[in-house]
Amino acid sequence: MRGILGKKVGMMQLYDESGAVVPVTIIDAGPCYVTQVKTLDTDGYNAVQIGYDEVPERKLTKGERGHLSKATAPTLRELRELRYKNAPTYGLGDVIKADIFKEGDIVDVEGTSKGRGFQGGVKRHGFAGGPKTHGQSDRHRAVGSRGAGTTPGHTWPGARAPGHMGNERVTVQNLKVALVDAERNLIAVRGAIPGSRNGLVLVRDAVKKPPKQA
Repeated sequence: MRGILGKKVGMMQLYDESGAVVPVTIIDAGPCYVTQVKTLDTDGYNAVQIGYDEVPERKLTKGERGHLSKATAPTLRELRELRYKNAPTYGLGDVIKADIFKEGDIVDVEGTSKGRGFQGGVKRHGFAGGPKTHGQSDRHRAVGSRGAGTTPGHTWPGARAPGHMGNERVTVQNLKVALVDAERNLIAVRGAIPGSRNGLVLVRDAVKKPPKQA
């Protein structure tokens, strides 16, 4: 499975072949370094660990620096693992750039959504709130009844309620690569991706590719 780490730059518009305006998200992808190769014989599964975002050496622990030195890789902040069905062909220290993808590829993009803090049921889950008339004065955005009465006498697990919103790992599937600029390590994908600007994202081959249209 092809994959590369990058940072979300922002959104813009492009024109497709028919002249239609297409919204795209620009990703500063790579370069990434192969920091570890796992095989079925040595680790029980096939995978490649890639590193991204070079930082000063003082910002890493001694163990992290030792791990990266085995691959002759620079001091990298972010490490992620990509699994493969067959034994990977990468070697330690190999560099992965944006040109592993090409225009027209279908990819999944993983990132961390924007944190919204503690939110009520109306904003977090789309609850309608209470009535605005007939003497109601202070319950307009309350969640209302969330559980049964005497039996069982408690709220069922998993019930929707106010709480922390956002700051979760989100995957947007089946985005089409609209542009690849290998010289500047930029990838443009159609549509929006999770996270804020400069947020870390993982671009990889789509797991559930849509059926081909006739």
